[in-house]
Amino acid sequence: MRVLVVEDEVMLAEAIAEGLRQQAMAVDVCFDGAAATERVAVTSYDVVVLDRDLPTVHGDEVCRTIIAGHNDTRVIMLTAARNVMERVHGLGIGADDYLTKPFALAELVARVQALGRRARPALPPVLRWAGIEMNVPRHQVLREDRFIHLSRKEFAVLEVLMRADGAVVSAEELLEQAWDEHVDPFTNAVRVTMMTLRKKLGQPAAIRTVPGVGYQLAD
Repeated sequence: MRVLVVEDEVMLAEAIAEGLRQQAMAVDVCFDGAAATERVAVTSYDVVVLDRDLPTVHGDEVCRTIIAGHNDTRVIMLTAARNVMERVHGLGIGADDYLTKPFALAELVARVQALGRRARPALPPVLRWAGIEMNVPRHQVLREDRFIHLSRKEFAVLEVLMRADGAVVSAEELLEQAWDEHVDPFTNAVRVTMMTLRKKLGQPAAIRTVPGVGYQLAD
């Protein structure tokens, strides 16, 4: 899942980002509304965590921009305001969810996960393919009832492949969905992660390489 965190309090933004990364999400961070507007214009995000009171461009305007141009992107707005009408207004301009500061990080993570499921065609929280079972909320993977410990990136890559339901996924798509903006587009990170993921999944081989195209789950 690809997430953008927009929050002008740097320490809070970084804390949110780290909490989401712990759940194998690819997270970008920016600290004002102008930067957020630029990001959503060039990158497709599943969820945007958006502070309402932003410098340069107000969070309401950023939300309107997202809703106008990215129909599949979900928005959860953050605000220090406890007034009911403030929350109603935020939902009225297109936000999918609203959270009042201060909040528990665990609750925010759960809400982002829920919105991420809504950003795509509806899929169950437990994904299955040819003996592989992935419980996304619990961050657990089993193969033939054997628990497999995966790193965050390995889990994220396998989730993208599981959600593709047997379709071929290119290396570029994996970089887009499982890594953040800081990844080098010429990196061999996908190849290396795929190698370790295949080794952990064991035999028979669970992931097939389609030369010149990408990767897909084997039947």
